Parts: sequence; structure tokens; C-alpha cells
Amino acid sequence: MSKYYISGLYIYPVKSLGGIRLQSAEVTNRGLKNDRRWLLVDESGKFITQRTHPQMALISVELREKSLEFNHKNINASLLINTENVSKEKIEVVIWDDSVPAKKVCAEADEWFSDMLNLKCRLVYMPDESIRPVDKKYSFDNEIVGFADAYPFLLMGQSSLDDLNSRLQDKLPMNRFRPNIVFNGGDPFDEDCIKSFSVGGVTFYPVKPCARCVVTTIDQVSGVKNEEPLKTLSTYRTVNNKVMFGQNLLHRGSGLISVGDEMKIIEWK
Repeated sequence: MSKYYISGLYIYPVKSLGGIRLQSAEVTNRGLKNDRRWLLVDESGKFITQRTHPQMALISVELREKSLEFNHKNINASLLINTENVSKEKIEVVIWDDSVPAKKVCAEADEWFSDMLNLKCRLVYMPDESIRPVDKKYSFDNEIVGFADAYPFLLMGQSSLDDLNSRLQDKLPMNRFRPNIVFNGGDPFDEDCIKSFSVGGVTFYPVKPCARCVVTTIDQVSGVKNEEPLKTLSTYRTVNNKVMFGQNLLHRGSGLISVGDEMKIIEWK
């Protein structure tokens, strides 16, 4: 029987900006700590992502104890914000079909991001009192999520990416798929067959395959779009005209998980 180990942990503090690789991550009620708690919205309060603004890939993020630092990869421009000094002013923001109360961060951030993206926008934060439920069709315990598309975690098997890369002329890195948890071991797409697993006292449940969008075609270093990997994935990973790659997770429990931890399979589908 194969053994499975966590090989990568990632958070994306601001939805659709650069990710951060971690050695250990705290599992909270709405996902990994600090994952997608911040969001960029347009003037109407609607969320913006790389789907329509691929230049967002060019902004990297560093997380410190009480601050976030942003840097533009192509120009010498940076921004440092104090994560504990958020405005008390709330606005309603729209992400997909959800309307959620969020706090404005600061005018300096709004100005900087508007300049960097050439788009009038605002940075907002989801406070603890804002509750965004996951899709009731898949939830079993009133789970909540931050500003991720729909679920607290995305799981990817390294073997699945290796399988895809064996079919591509130009190999792609894992950052194209923006997972939270990556594991080694087993066969390609084993994540599709797992019903539940545990890591460090937390139980995870793969509840829905992840339908992939155009963001996977954006080079996260250059911000340039291509046709891959969707062109190739569509030849063998399509369900109901959607390309599926990775699994959305729900969970029970909280605690610390780390790279190198064993993923203990509790039940197979």
C-alpha cells in the first residue's frame, strides 16, 4: 500500500496575487491561516482575479508577523501594510454568488494597487465575524471559507502534475494550479479516489473535483497567457465540459500540519 506525504503547503493571502510556500501551516476553521483573507475589489465592490486581470500574477506577497509586503516583479515598486491596523469601515463585497461584509484596509493600499494594475480597485479584509458558508450541497457541518473560490482547501497530488507534464512539451510548475496542500506518493489522480484522510489530528474530506479555469494558463512569473495546460487536460480530464484537476477539501479539527507529515488514508471512495 502506498504511503502519502505532504510535500508542499501554500497560502495566498490576497486572492489571485502571489502565493507563499510554508514549511508548516495552521489549520483554522476557514482554511490555512491567512489564506485568502484579503481581496481586491473594483469600484462596485466586485472581486477581481487573474481571470480578467492576468497582470495580478506580477505582484508577489510576503507575510510577516504583523505586516504584508507587496512587490511588483517588473518595476521597482513595493508596499508594506500593517495587518493589525485595518480600517473599521465595512463594505459589502461580491465574490461569485456571495455578498460578504469586509473591512477596507487603507487608502494607501487602494492607491498602490490601482496604480500597479492600472485599474481602480480597493484592498479589503475578511474579519472573523464575517461568515461565508461553503456550498450547502457539499457541506456537512456548516463549514465556512475565506475569499477562496468556494472551499477552504485545494489538494493536488504531485503524481498528477507529473502525469500532465509527461504529455506537455513545456513542463509546468505546481504554482499554475494554486493548491494549498500538495502530496507525494501513489498514482496520478489518487486524490480523486480518497474519501477521507488525516494529518496531524485534522481530518480532511475531498468533496468535489476542482474545475479549472483560465488562470492555469497564466505564467505566474511573467503574467503571460498560453493555451496550456487546459488544451491538453481537456483531452483526458473533462467531466460535463469542465476540466477537473485537484480536489476541494472540507475538514474537521484544527492544528498544525507540516511538510513531511504523513497523510493517513482513512477511507477510499
